[in-house]
Amino acid sequence: MNVERCRNFRCAKQCEQGKSVRQTNIIVNTSTVQRAALFAVFWWLLTDGAPTSWFIGLPTVIFAAVISTALIPPSTFVWHELVRFVPFFLVRSLSGGFDVAWRALHPRLPIAPVVFEYTLRISPGLPRVFVANTVNLLPGTLSADLTRERLKVHVLDRRHDFRAEVAAVEQRVARLFGERLINRVGEP
Repeated sequence: MNVERCRNFRCAKQCEQGKSVRQTNIIVNTSTVQRAALFAVFWWLLTDGAPTSWFIGLPTVIFAAVISTALIPPSTFVWHELVRFVPFFLVRSLSGGFDVAWRALHPRLPIAPVVFEYTLRISPGLPRVFVANTVNLLPGTLSADLTRERLKVHVLDRRHDFRAEVAAVEQRVARLFGERLINRVGEP
């Protein structure tokens, strides 16, 4: 049976996974309903459950759910990987904070800054932005720019192997989003 494939950008990830237009639309619609439910709970909490607030609240909730689905397409999230990611996140946050504080207070100010580019292998969208934000937690690093396939990272000390650390972050985020990293041509 020949199944029509989606050509819509926001559905690209699902299509790459071999899902049909109908399956992709179900994913998008389910995500929109879930977001609407979440926004409705937020609205209810903000208004202390006042029934008259729903004259404004209902259109607002629907609008917010539709717009958020269009701006941030649905992506899978592997919840049990979160248990493995949180300790990594906390350790790297503390380590990064101590490293920068040590460098700032050290009398010789031991820095050898450099900006390097890292070719991302994770899919575009939320997972890629999540990688860029998490890289900021590595000791002595700052995400400087995120382009289509590259992440520019400012590093305080070029003597460390930050490429391996960024690759480790990307791998962990890929597991968190249930993705397999793709190998680019000419790269290991």
